[in-house]
Amino acid sequence: MSNPLVPGSLAGKNILVTGSSRGIGADTVRYFAEAGARVVINYRNKEARAVKLADSIRAAGGTAITVGADLTDPTSVQSMFDSVRAEFGSIDVLVLNASGGMESGMAEDYAMQLNRDAQMNVLETALPLMAEGARVVFVTSHQAHFIRTTPTMPEYIPVALSKRAGEDALRAKLPELTERKIEFVVVSGDMIEGTITATLLERANPGAISSRKDSAGKLYNVGEFAAEVALAAVQPIPENNTRYVGDTSDFIAE
Repeated sequence: MSNPLVPGSLAGKNILVTGSSRGIGADTVRYFAEAGARVVINYRNKEARAVKLADSIRAAGGTAITVGADLTDPTSVQSMFDSVRAEFGSIDVLVLNASGGMESGMAEDYAMQLNRDAQMNVLETALPLMAEGARVVFVTSHQAHFIRTTPTMPEYIPVALSKRAGEDALRAKLPELTERKIEFVVVSGDMIEGTITATLLERANPGAISSRKDSAGKLYNVGEFAAEVALAAVQPIPENNTRYVGDTSDFIAE
């Protein structure tokens, strides 16, 4: 797994990635740590996995802590940032990676709670720890980013609508973030091979992944997409604060 970041380029930086005990979040954390950042690995209930990741980073000479938090619980979120303040003092990059909504047994409005309300609360709670020059990265999908103009699979609609609502709510904070001199970028990616979401969609809609792959020509895997998320934390902010990863020709812009 090739790291797109320059070794040592993030030395002295403190970075928190939500939902980073596995998948895209875990690979993103590895890239940051290998580039010298001190990383916060956030998890909801995969503590053992988070600890294993942190141990591997420390074994390689990096600095990592694990902090559990249910992002839909404001008290839990506040406790997470209290821990970050105690350990690192500040946050230079906040990656809003955690999302969901296709899990079984959750409340009807869970997708909106997690993908909109929790994202806003996490940002609001993090802001006192973020100084001028800090950056916020919000991770989403093309299927969510373009949901108002391009239909998606029925199984994904609640997630897509809630993630777009979360993106809109975060974008509404741009004037305040700009005033604070905090940067903001959205990373929008096509379907990612190997993710839980892709697996669930394929299960509900057999052939969905291969069909999208045929149309797009290429789908990024977890490590490749994580590399783009990591780069979004350091490269210049693109036009409209949006970094597109993967083909967008099948999507209609607003």
